[in-house]
Amino acid sequence: MNVKTTVGLAILLLVTGAYAQQSAPAATQPCSWLSSPCPGNPIAYGSALDTDKQIRESQELAKKEAVPGNPQWRAEGDQHRTYKFPDTGTDMPYRVYVPTNWDGHSELPLVVMLHGAGADENMYLDMNDKQLLHLAEQHGYVLVSPLGYNRFGAYGTPLRLPGVFGQPEDVFAKQRAAVTPQAERTLELSEKDVINVLEIVLNEYPIDHKEVFLMGHSMGSGGTWYLGAKYSQLWRAIAPMSGPFVDESNYPWYRIKQMPILMCEGTLALPSVKGSYQMRDWMIAHKFNMGYMQVDADHGGMVPLVLPAGSVLI
Repeated sequence: MNVKTTVGLAILLLVTGAYAQQSAPAATQPCSWLSSPCPGNPIAYGSALDTDKQIRESQELAKKEAVPGNPQWRAEGDQHRTYKFPDTGTDMPYRVYVPTNWDGHSELPLVVMLHGAGADENMYLDMNDKQLLHLAEQHGYVLVSPLGYNRFGAYGTPLRLPGVFGQPEDVFAKQRAAVTPQAERTLELSEKDVINVLEIVLNEYPIDHKEVFLMGHSMGSGGTWYLGAKYSQLWRAIAPMSGPFVDESNYPWYRIKQMPILMCEGTLALPSVKGSYQMRDWMIAHKFNMGYMQVDADHGGMVPLVLPAGSVLI
């Protein structure tokens, strides 16, 4: 299947009716991260934020931030924005792009882009001559990039190198155990920021809530896997790029079992590509609704190459 963008696969699948959100398994089923929920947090690692509570909190914040009479309200084009983050009392930046040919009324798809470690809300939108902005304009979707509280917030998950899929459980256990109270707070703030920004955009623009997509690279890929499952009710599809930071034994696979997923990698992106190979094969064997795309590039160089047209193996 040929697609024009990483998000293009998700939009194409939506148009052809290939999406089907999985209903929650019956509560009487035995606990299994592959087929049914386990007690406690939706994900056994990461922040302790309650999913439904955080969504409600962010929705209330979005209503307070809304200023319909402001000239910026429902503006088009490339916009650098901020909102008042209640948890820190600071102005938190985010970047949003709205197609300039939007008629001001029609519902639009929304793509959330999560940056990698050390970057910010601008880096991936500016790279390769603003490639992502041009694609959003061409294909008619709103694009938003949150900071995630800071450049290393990780969007709520503590997993990082060498904790890629396929590593022994003790690798992930050490990373979970190393989370200090200060680090836990950072994870929470990073996760909150993403959901805040998402709800602010959803409240302002007429977004089709059935067409909200999540994608990210490197640390942002880990965030895509993490937030993709924890807030699975929000996303139509996810597209993680070069960052299989997933603990097989403690990840709620059942929450994304039917969700369309496009995993992208670079053949020179060591060591993440090895984890991606194993994760791809494991997910195919378990009949996930996924496609895999790889390009001949390193970890950073693969990003602009997977955004244009490519072949996706389903």
